Amino acid sequence: MIDSVAIGKIIEKYDPTKLAIGTLGSHSSLNIFKGAKEEGFRTVCICKEKDAIIYQKYPIVDELITVKDFTELLNPNLQERLRKLNVILIPHGSFTAYLSTEQLTNNLEVPLMGNRQLLHWEANRKRQEEWLKQAGLRLPATFNSPDDIDRLTIAKLQGAKGGRGYFLANSPNGFYKKANEMLKRGLLTKEDLEHVHLQEYALGVNIYPSYFSSILNNDVELLAMDRRYESAVDSIGKIPAQEQLDINIAPTYTVVGNFPVVLRESLLPEVLQMGENVHKKAAELAPPGIIGPFCLETVITDDLKIYTFEISARIVAGTNVGIGTSPYAYLRYGENMYMGRRIALELKEATKQKRLHEIVA
Repeated sequence: MIDSVAIGKIIEKYDPTKLAIGTLGSHSSLNIFKGAKEEGFRTVCICKEKDAIIYQKYPIVDELITVKDFTELLNPNLQERLRKLNVILIPHGSFTAYLSTEQLTNNLEVPLMGNRQLLHWEANRKRQEEWLKQAGLRLPATFNSPDDIDRLTIAKLQGAKGGRGYFLANSPNGFYKKANEMLKRGLLTKEDLEHVHLQEYALGVNIYPSYFSSILNNDVELLAMDRRYESAVDSIGKIPAQEQLDINIAPTYTVVGNFPVVLRESLLPEVLQMGENVHKKAAELAPPGIIGPFCLETVITDDLKIYTFEISARIVAGTNVGIGTSPYAYLRYGENMYMGRRIALELKEATKQKRLHEIVA
C-alpha cells in the first residue's frame, strides 16, 4: 500500500510555484479544470483519444495526455511524467469505475487530493451502509437475498456505474424475471448479480446534496444540490399506461444528466447536520476522514423524512450544474464559486500554509 509517508516524500520534491491540477478526462473534469484555471493552476488532462475534442472546444487544459484506456494511469512511465509536471490528481467517479480501489491504493504513486482509504468504503455498499448508520442517518431497508424481497426494491450494481443496470422488483419472482431480461439485454453480467445490492425503494423525490469538507478550516460546507435525469425511467411517464403494459417495459436508471435543485429551507438544518455527522464518523473510521468533496444521495418522502441510500466520497457529476451559478456556494462565497473552484481554492490555501501534505494521499 502507498502510504502517506511515501506521498509526503513525493510532495516534498514538488515545486510549490508550479503545482498542476490533473484528472481523468471524464465525469466532472471540465468542472475541475475550470476551477483550477480560475485559481491560477496549470491543468493536466489524461483522456481517451476519442474525447480529446472536448478539451479542444473548451480550452481549459494546458497539457493533454491521450491514452487508449484509463488503466494506463497505472503505467509507471505515465506516473513519472505526472510527477515531473507537479500534478495533484482530483478523483471523480471514473477513477473507481475504471480502476479498482486496490489499484488506486497500491499502484498509483501520484498525489491524490482526498483520503484513499474512504474510496474503499464508497466502493463497498455494505461498508457504506455501516458508515451511514453509525452517523445516525435514516436508511432504507436492505435484503440479503432476492428470496427475501417483500416490498418494492431496487437492485443496484457495485461501484460507480451511473445507474446502468439498476432495476426494480417487488418479489423474488419479479427479481429473477427482471434479472434475466437485463442479462439478455447485456445491461449486467452474472458476476454483477452475484454482488447485487438490494435496497428498499423509498418513494419520494431524489435529492443529492454535495458538501466540501475542509481540513484547513475544520468545517463542512454545503455547496450544491441536484437531482438526476435518468433514462429510460424518466421518459416512461410519456407513454400511456396501457402501452406500457402492452410492450412490457423494464426501464433502466442510466444517468444522462442532472438538474439543479433549491431545497425547501425548512429541510436545510437536517441536510446540514447530516453532512456534519457523516464527516465526524469518517474521521473515526478512516482518519483523517473526508478531505474535499462528498455527496449524500437521498430520497425525501411526502412526510418530509430524508432517507440516505448512498454516499460518494469525492466530487459527483451533479455539481457540474453549479459551475458559476450554485445558489448554495453563492450564499457562502458570493459570485462564481462552485465545487471545482472550491477544490482549487483549498489546494491553493494549503500550499500557502505549507499544509499540502494534510490534504493529499
